[in-house]
Amino acid sequence: MSTPAGGTYNFKVVLLGEGCVGKTSLLLRYIEDKFNEKHLSTLQATFLNKKLNFDGKRINLAIWDTAGQEKFHALGPIYYRNSNGAILVYDITDEDSFVKVKNWVKELKKMLGSDICLMIAGNKIDLEHERTVPLEEAENYAKMVGAKHVYSSAKLNQGVEDLFLELTREMMEKYDDNSQKDVNRTSRVLVVDDEATTPSSCCSGFRSN
Repeated sequence: MSTPAGGTYNFKVVLLGEGCVGKTSLLLRYIEDKFNEKHLSTLQATFLNKKLNFDGKRINLAIWDTAGQEKFHALGPIYYRNSNGAILVYDITDEDSFVKVKNWVKELKKMLGSDICLMIAGNKIDLEHERTVPLEEAENYAKMVGAKHVYSSAKLNQGVEDLFLELTREMMEKYDDNSQKDVNRTSRVLVVDDEATTPSSCCSGFRSN
């Protein structure tokens, strides 16, 4: 849900990507400012909350960290249903993980259309010397699918905050834009009704009630 309740915006965010690309590490660095050298595989999904103040507004992020292993792929729709934003993570040293991101983008757009805000994270920039995914290719692809691209390293704590804050900004803009469209749509309907209603029909309407 992204409807403000009590002045708080609630957004659902899902982390998607191949196993071992660092989704959990990014999330733990963002939520708890911790980094674990040992890889911990996520089984099915983990759910964490993050509360923040953004441009003077209260935000609550419900972040779902999903398992990247192929055997859990079919469960994806369960976790990203009704998501406002998605962070698609790939490992810059693993070209196949970047290909998988493209598959996730197609799936998300097919299921959720243009309502979801997309961020693509090129993770593990601490391993720049082992890069196999060309920088320009990744950035051009993100631009092509209407996503923002951020480079990150959970280990070095680089780009992590930017990743989540940029997504939050996008989701708020999308929410405000949709709200304005709803207001405009309602206004147009009211204007049409006013023009279509004459005083006599108004009075007869009251008599029939």
